[in-house]
Amino acid sequence: MIRRKIFRLELRSQTLVLGERTLVMGVINVTPDSFSDGGKFFQTENAVKAVLAMELAGADIVDIGAESTRPGSLGISADEELERLLPVLKALRGRLKIPFSVDTQKASVAEATLDAGAEILNDISGLKSDPRIAEVAAKSGSPLILMHMRGTPRTMQKGPFAKDVVRDVLSGLRRSAEVARKAGVRKSQIVLDPGIGFGKSFAQNYELLAKLPELAKLGFPLLVGTSRKGFLGATLTRNGRPLPVEARIWGTAASVTASILNGAHIVRVHDVEEMVQVARVADCVLHRKLRPRNARS
Repeated sequence: MIRRKIFRLELRSQTLVLGERTLVMGVINVTPDSFSDGGKFFQTENAVKAVLAMELAGADIVDIGAESTRPGSLGISADEELERLLPVLKALRGRLKIPFSVDTQKASVAEATLDAGAEILNDISGLKSDPRIAEVAAKSGSPLILMHMRGTPRTMQKGPFAKDVVRDVLSGLRRSAEVARKAGVRKSQIVLDPGIGFGKSFAQNYELLAKLPELAKLGFPLLVGTSRKGFLGATLTRNGRPLPVEARIWGTAASVTASILNGAHIVRVHDVEEMVQVARVADCVLHRKLRPRNARS
């Protein structure tokens, strides 16, 4: 276990303190082909209800995306992405008390969604797809999440995988942060994500979770997303087959705990109510002062 450094992200509506406790980010995919929910929230009404339910369940942030990034997926145009996103964002305006981020690889989408109420940008390509996202973040002052991905969603699980995954992720995230800084993004507004499941072998995902303290040395807060991912399904087989996505909640809970104890500031999850409980207990292990006073058991 490591002691997390405290960071502060400045949003338009509030300041998020990272490190005193783990923040839980709920995931909503406004797509017809998400690996995790199979298009469950593609309809605007369903997506809005799910976001509000996540807030009620204890989410600190909700991450909304409209372009599938499952292995083998193809991209969509900015226009199509906005057609999916904007109705949801407009329906949430004034109804949501927690901030939301938008998961996009396009500067034009980033700019439009910030205007529609988003407060954080989440780029899974780490500025490789469209470096201008950094300029949008710098101009708006919005926090920017930069993820490491080897290849693209279409090719990432076909390999070849890095010989040294920690070195590969460190160098990739360092480059992404440098691009953001050169564009004018303040260091204090950058969050790094090692990209669990994005261009890594199953074994490499576990190695990254174990070695998160090495990534923390880059000097940025860490976001980790393990929820329901393929490496968990491959570990938790049933009758010789990967465990179905909806049955991976306990594996997710274990990986979320490992992430927190090794330094994650934010965990990105689908099952918010359950993972809020996991985060609270893991935080009590990490910071014993969080235990209830006079508690005996």
